[in-house]
Amino acid sequence: QVQLVESGGGLVQAGGSLSLSCAASGRTFSSYRMGWFRQAPGKEPEFVAGIERSGSTTYYADSVKDRFTISRDNAKNTVYLQMNSLKLEDTGVYYCAALQTYYYDLRRGQADYWGQGTQVTVSS
Repeated sequence: QVQLVESGGGLVQAGGSLSLSCAASGRTFSSYRMGWFRQAPGKEPEFVAGIERSGSTTYYADSVKDRFTISRDNAKNTVYLQMNSLKLEDTGVYYCAALQTYYYDLRRGQADYWGQGTQVTVSS
């Protein structure tokens, strides 16, 4: 079992930056693929970014590519999401996810574990 706790959300002006963290429990953090999902009010959940176990490969939704950066520190059991040049449409609840099942695809909303979410609000 893995528990995920997100932090770092808050209110930021458009064009600003925000960094999210996801702390994971357990001793086998490095064995999980990790990622971020988000859901804006009144909209369906949306894949944001994913990162492989070693951190050598990352994936991004087209809407955030070149603005967001996902990274992980396996020694600290933590995955990060650095968000730059934030836009109003980035507003939503951001969820951290961990994948163990080998055939799961976070881009399809498939994950073994989910965090409780952290609110990100971008204002004009």
